Amino acid sequence: MNYDLAFRFARALQPEGLTTIQNACAALVDAMKDARNAGCEIERDPAVILLGRHLGRVASGLDPAESYPADGAIRQACFERIADLRAKPALVPLARRGVGYDPEAKRAFHREARAALAALARQLGLVPDDYDLRINVGGIAVSGEVTLHSEKFYVQISCGIMGPGREILYRRCKGRRDYCGDRNHFADIALAIDAARFARTLQRELCLAPGNARQDALPTATAA
Repeated sequence: MNYDLAFRFARALQPEGLTTIQNACAALVDAMKDARNAGCEIERDPAVILLGRHLGRVASGLDPAESYPADGAIRQACFERIADLRAKPALVPLARRGVGYDPEAKRAFHREARAALAALARQLGLVPDDYDLRINVGGIAVSGEVTLHSEKFYVQISCGIMGPGREILYRRCKGRRDYCGDRNHFADIALAIDAARFARTLQRELCLAPGNARQDALPTATAA
């Protein structure tokens, strides 16, 4: 699946710290990889072009912090791509891309996952006192997990530790101290950005009656 993120465009526009051939080259390689994964043509990608020019200036001994009029159109294209991408949910592309060894991407993933789970809670009629919303940061090589834990159900989002298409784990539970719960269910990360569909999925598969996901007792699977 193709995906795209704003990181490489922002880095191209503000390449502070890219003052050596080695780190400027590494930034360019990263941008080319992201462009390729996004299904973009590398030779025409504005972030790749701008970072390539930056590398050339560093290698030539020019001041990379100066403004260069020839970069105007390319910089504008980067700004436009950032505006377009930020108008779209970033959770799915972040999960597809992975955020290990990338602290900025990891923070964005946690922020987006928290927002998605908070939206799910609202869709189910929950208020903040009805659930815990927590983050396990994990080590630098992994995404960590973001978890919504209510009296009735437990939902966790991570970057594919169980494999593609299983980024969301959810199950019934018996209170907020129940960390084992009932049988695990899995779903693709794309479900998380549609709060209404996400809520319907939990209501159907976890036997949560519509509008009744709060603190009262869970119905049994045969109660309907």
